[in-house]
Amino acid sequence: MKKIIGLLIFSSLLLTTAHAQNEVDALRYSQTSFYGTARYMSMGGAFGALGADFSTLSTNPAGIGLYKSSELTFTPSISFSNIDATYNGSMREGTREKFNFTNLGLVMTQDIMGKSKWKNFQFGIGMNRMHNFNHNYLISGVNDQNSMADVFARLANGTNFEVIEEDPYGDYAFDLNPAWWTFLIDTLGGPSSYVSTAPDGPIQQTKYINNSGSMNEVVMAFGANYNDRLYIGASFGFPYIRYSSSSTYTERKLNKDQDPGEFREFERTQDLETRGTGFNFKLGIIARPVNWLRVGGSIQTPTYYSSVSDEWQESYFTRFDTPDSQNNYTYYEESPLGTYDYDLKTPMRASGSIGIIFGRAGLISADYEYVDYSNAKLSAPDYDFISENDAIQAKYTSTHNIRLGTEWRYGPFSIRGGYAIYGSPYSNNSNDGERNYYSFGLGYREKVFFADLAWVHESSEEDYYLYGYEDITVNPSKLESMTDLFMLTFGFRF
Repeated sequence: MKKIIGLLIFSSLLLTTAHAQNEVDALRYSQTSFYGTARYMSMGGAFGALGADFSTLSTNPAGIGLYKSSELTFTPSISFSNIDATYNGSMREGTREKFNFTNLGLVMTQDIMGKSKWKNFQFGIGMNRMHNFNHNYLISGVNDQNSMADVFARLANGTNFEVIEEDPYGDYAFDLNPAWWTFLIDTLGGPSSYVSTAPDGPIQQTKYINNSGSMNEVVMAFGANYNDRLYIGASFGFPYIRYSSSSTYTERKLNKDQDPGEFREFERTQDLETRGTGFNFKLGIIARPVNWLRVGGSIQTPTYYSSVSDEWQESYFTRFDTPDSQNNYTYYEESPLGTYDYDLKTPMRASGSIGIIFGRAGLISADYEYVDYSNAKLSAPDYDFISENDAIQAKYTSTHNIRLGTEWRYGPFSIRGGYAIYGSPYSNNSNDGERNYYSFGLGYREKVFFADLAWVHESSEEDYYLYGYEDITVNPSKLESMTDLFMLTFGFRF
């Protein structure tokens, strides 16, 4: 099983539909963004010292301690993503629109009667979105150096063709077996020596990727208020992953006179579905030493995902200019359906926060978060994941995430703004991966009802490689990603 998967790592960098449980998957499910209510997002997620917002139950649960009344919130949203991909001088654009919910939460507050300095305690339950996978990518350009078929030929070298040919469900089911039966590779000078059938001249390479899904967290939290000076909270998080990816990679020679009688085009499709549920625990505190200052801190255990389930399948299609002895110009081969269950531990998180309050007029706030992505770990009962976990430690590093926000009030109305920067998880500057967020929002609040509107603009840049194995390499595709998210929170106090 893992031998099959290991052979596919060469094509699983960054955003591919990787059919391997490797460092790509570990990073994908370890990264989070700041999602939740519109107020929280319009202030860049800088709520670690402010509290009284349901989103904080997934970051600093001490925020629940600042609730003085019970509250129900829900937040519908719509996102517009745009990704420009430049490969070998050619630029293509991928777009995606998606409607979803980023928050649904209920907080119940109970006052403590008598002379105790504990003023009240709170209980909250609901859902916050943690990450969004809804993106489309279109990469296309001309390559006159090599082909993906060269990688298959290199992988096959040293293996007798009969072993590959007679292995439709085993070690080579997802790469060499379909590559052989669609004549992407052929033997040369012996049964274990291979060449690709791709042309020597330039070919048009194109890849379209459609990713969808999200990572959400069902959260249950408890908190308390001590003398309006100290607020404590703890929460149990139950994140769940829903991820789908479908990609189509094609190679076409640029004109029919190039290598006449040989390769015309090749298409490889990959489909992946991932489902998983996890558990984590968070503990937080907020102190208000003076009325104008709040200081907070929180820690989150690693998230333990048990029985993450991958299900994937591939198909290969080739077309040639001249027919074979059976008058066939085209060939098609489909892999079996692959499945694998594994466990994932994502890194722990720690944060510190500060908020400065200007009476009823407004506030400014800042959060700092530390995450070390090299501490993610894959495991399974039937496989040790040694090489994959070594790759996690080698490729990823610690990051420093900063969130800034402000809010100013004018009677029942508020205006808000924020900025956040999430550091690159890649070590040794091997890639970019830094994410920047700019946000703006408006709010209206009455005694029992409130509504908040927010806009968040996210931008990032990364390098993406179509394939690569040993000395067979391609130039990176430069991905410039931009997402605009609009959300509206409705809230009711009782």
